[in-house]
Amino acid sequence: MPDMHIIGGGLAGSEAAWQLAEAGFTVRLSEMRGGGDTTPAHDSDRLAEMVCSNSFRSDDADKNAVGLLHQEMRGLGSLILRCADRHRVPAGSALAVDRETFATEVTRAIEGHPNITIVRERIDALPGHPAIIATGPLTGSAMAEAITAETGEGALAFFDAIAPIVHKDSVDMDIAWVQSRWDKGEGKDYINCPMDKAQYEAFIQALRDGDKTEFKEWERDTPYFEGCMPIEVMAERGVETLRFGPMKPVGLDDPRTGRWPYAVVQLRQDNALGTLWNMVGFQTKLKHGEQVRVFRTIPGLENAEFARLGGIHRNSFINSPRLLDGQLRLKSKPNIRFAGQITGCEGYVESAAVGLAAALFAAAEERGQVLAPPPVETALGALLSHITGGADAETFQPMNVNFGLMPPPEGRVKKADRRKAYTDRARAHFGAWLHSVRGGTVRGEAALAD
Repeated sequence: MPDMHIIGGGLAGSEAAWQLAEAGFTVRLSEMRGGGDTTPAHDSDRLAEMVCSNSFRSDDADKNAVGLLHQEMRGLGSLILRCADRHRVPAGSALAVDRETFATEVTRAIEGHPNITIVRERIDALPGHPAIIATGPLTGSAMAEAITAETGEGALAFFDAIAPIVHKDSVDMDIAWVQSRWDKGEGKDYINCPMDKAQYEAFIQALRDGDKTEFKEWERDTPYFEGCMPIEVMAERGVETLRFGPMKPVGLDDPRTGRWPYAVVQLRQDNALGTLWNMVGFQTKLKHGEQVRVFRTIPGLENAEFARLGGIHRNSFINSPRLLDGQLRLKSKPNIRFAGQITGCEGYVESAAVGLAAALFAAAEERGQVLAPPPVETALGALLSHITGGADAETFQPMNVNFGLMPPPEGRVKKADRRKAYTDRARAHFGAWLHSVRGGTVRGEAALAD
């Protein structure tokens, strides 16, 4: 019997397996894809497959909470961040990856570790031995029922929509141009498709009128997560909503006019070859035929060829503030920890971070120790604190890491300096926490200073 059983081979499960194996523990990693089962969203049986997007979002560790979390994870020897860094593609100040080569390297690393055994199997019941459940937002129905039976809580759920991917050579670059907003990053990390007022308003109307996916009866009351809102749902909120959201033109100069367009559609590189680009913020539940028709009204995309059209799937998560303790253990069955998006964290990097933390807690417990959680002043500590009790259980919803989860900086800090104050304080607290950790479960400490 291995020391730890991890159920789910997504980003959280892969990170947890790696951390435990590196700490010297044997791991059984159960992943149903490749064993005769799949999900509505995945395309392969690779571990850590990225579905919605190829971006880990901002990599700015000085002024962004997500970038700070990246830095902390690198300091903890994160496999996910190591592979992401090796397979990054241009994306301005964001960390985006070639999703195929990224997932391939994660899979290869896990398969090659002598302490990890991958078993392609579906687990339908809660284990009676030490385990980490990282089945993600597409947890199988039998496992979801087992969790519900144990906790007495119905699984909360929301919809998550997938953005389309376009072949770059089908974009009309006589109309579109390459530029990052305010020329950040390399300065040419996004393809920009401009719209004037008439084109924008016609596009909004087309989104509203387009034929959309019909929901099943049990899906109709499921809320959307605000950070992954389908574009047509945003369009229903008001004509100007998209122009102040993913279609914001600020900081983008159309070379044909020398001015900002009225609205803009941005595409971000999706693979290392630069042949595939995804439509930023264009998650959608439009039917496939409607997507082709409506999106080809965008200037520059009149002849667009789509490598993948958008889609929609149901995501589930548990009420973590009510069900989990501060070590991510299920209160009613403490041999089980939960990790990843099923805990109610939102985003790729957050999912991997919670998987990493679950592994560190589990490794310490296996050694007969208790690992203190990272301080709430850190990005990782703030995220963990939120999902394990900081959030109101009655209104709990998925959450990305953000400065609002951390205590405000002490004293008077100018508004322009507040983000830097958060990150400077976080690094000091995180460094002290790392030095206090014993037992060899935490690795990569020197990377924090990089």
